[in-house]
Amino acid sequence: MKIIKNIAAIILMFAGITSYAQTQKETIKVSGNCGMCAKKIEAAAKDAGATKAKWDEETKILTVSYKASKTSNDAIQKKIAEVGYDTEKYTADEAVYKALHSCCQYDNKRPSGDVK
Repeated sequence: MKIIKNIAAIILMFAGITSYAQTQKETIKVSGNCGMCAKKIEAAAKDAGATKAKWDEETKILTVSYKASKTSNDAIQKKIAEVGYDTEKYTADEAVYKALHSCCQYDNKRPSGDVK
């Protein structure tokens, strides 16, 4: 009986390690200007499944952590573009961008078009 308990403990320990190993931490360049942008960008990343999201106003870099089994870098970038902010890979729809508060409209020379 003791052997079975030990085997069960080892299996649970490895399951925890495997789950931890699937956590990704990445950085994504995201256009924006202010603290209001930071809140929307971070919220969009979390809505897409990020467990942690922190956007730096000065560097324009979003640092995210997420479980690879739940979401992806691509899904996070798409969600951010959907709320009006361009990322490395996706351009926000022009209408959504123009609906942002005036201080959040980060670039007047951005290409128009839908999310790629």
